[in-house]
Formats: sequence, C-alpha cells, structure tokens
Amino acid sequence: MSNLFWLAKTGMHELAHLHFADADASYEDARYAVFGVPYDGTTSYRPGTRFGPRAIREVSFNFESYEPSTGIDFFEVPVADLGDLEVSRLPEDLVDQVADVAGDIVSEGKVPVMLGGEHTATIGAVRAVQPEVYVVCDAHLDLREELGGTPYSHGCVTRRVLDTVEDVVIIGARSGDREQFEIAAERTRLYTADTVRDLGLNAVLREVREHVGGRRIYLSIDADAIDCCLTPGLGTPEPFGMTPLDIREVVRTLAPYAAGFDYVEVAPFDAGQTAAVAAQVVREFIARHWIAEQ
Repeated sequence: MSNLFWLAKTGMHELAHLHFADADASYEDARYAVFGVPYDGTTSYRPGTRFGPRAIREVSFNFESYEPSTGIDFFEVPVADLGDLEVSRLPEDLVDQVADVAGDIVSEGKVPVMLGGEHTATIGAVRAVQPEVYVVCDAHLDLREELGGTPYSHGCVTRRVLDTVEDVVIIGARSGDREQFEIAAERTRLYTADTVRDLGLNAVLREVREHVGGRRIYLSIDADAIDCCLTPGLGTPEPFGMTPLDIREVVRTLAPYAAGFDYVEVAPFDAGQTAAVAAQVVREFIARHWIAEQ
C-alpha cells in the first residue's frame, strides 16, 4: 500500500490546509477520491505545473461550501483528499503510478478526481478507468507519436489514450501540426475552438451528449483550453480559446456520465486566477455528478 493510501485510510493528514476544502470524509466513506500529481517532467515550454495541485487546494478554501446552482453543501458530500503522489521522474513510470492509484480508487467503487500537474498523468488514469468515451478540453491535439524522445510526453496524451479508448472527443483545440490534424479528422470527434464559437457551445454539447448516450466517459480538462489572456498560469499558453464559463458548462453537462475526472496543467505563476478556475470547476464536477446520482 502506498504512503498516500495509508495516510488516507488511517485518517491522517500532514497539514490540514493541504487537502481540498471540505474534502473531510474518510477514504472508506468517500464517493470521490481527490489526489494530486505534482509532475512536469516532460514540459516543453514553461515548467511549473508540478505546483498546480497545491495551488488548486489552497485557493479552494476561498470559496463558500454552499453551491447555489445545485443547492448542496460540499461538507455534506463524501469527498476524501488522498494527498499527492510521490512521483517518479520517468514519464512511463509516472503513468504506471497513476494507473495503480486510480485503479485502486475505481475498484473500491469511488470516482477518481485528479489534480495536475502535467497532462501525461491522464494516460494512467484513463487506463485505470477504462471508459467507453474519452472527452478532453484542450488547446492542443496532443496526438504526436513521441515528443522529446518519449511517447509519454504531455504532447502525446491523446495519442496514447487512443491506444486504450477508440472513441475520443476533443473540444477547444487550436494547436497541432498538419499530421495531428489529419489524425484528429480520421480518429477523433474534433470541435476546435473556432467550431465552438461558430456553432455555439450549446449546440456542440448537445451533439456530444447525444454521441455519448448512456456510455461511461472519462472527462479531462487541460487548463490551456481556456484562452491564456483569461487564465495565464499555463505551461503552453495559446490565445483565442474557450472561456472559464465555457469549461464550466462542459463540466456541468458531462459530469453525470463521468467515471473519472481531472483538471491538469495548472502552472500557478499568475495572480491565482488559473488555480481559482480549476478549484471551482472541480467543485462543479463533484456537485453535478453527486446530484445526478441522488
């Protein structure tokens, strides 16, 4: 048993402020298990996402526990925060670590909620959850076969997910080379940021919801799906993207279908707005998923 699980299952926490706000349930009683992956080992532009999980947790204490759109109090929802993984330096080992932790969570009937950290971690979580559909909001297609000498780079995440999940939906993308856009056209259901603006987000989500049907999904939010002018705490910033309200609507719509969730690529060297959006979207996911199950 990892140190992370030992601490969680014995009810021990290193410091109270390091867990997500209102995540006070024991692991045994929890429906949602939050864990952080402080990793940015394959970063290709600006490092710093290893500080994302801590920043998300810290800002989560700024918000009231009451969620007015659903009418729930978060202290009434059984959420446990397992802490951060002690991550390996090698990306392929990191993927295995995440798969082991998320696999334990899923096998015990809980929903994994991962805080990142580099997007590479998502590969392991998806392998553990084994969804029927993978839905990701991301500025980048992440469909490279390898980047920086490894197939487990943050720029290869969706390509590796396609090794596990045949049905992939990408929302908000606006960056990738020609080959990646060709792969996306052939093997994914792609809604670029321009498509979202042209069709309207509601129309896109209506199509995605119809496509998903009643199937289990894994929902991943890369912080850079949002326009970098709005949330600049990013390792690979891209302008002309989605808005925080867009991301909230994606999560509100798709959370009921999700068997796993993550919010990744928060690099908190801004004024705190990127982590604040992440923390609120995590809360939105938990609230909407919880309400759907009641």
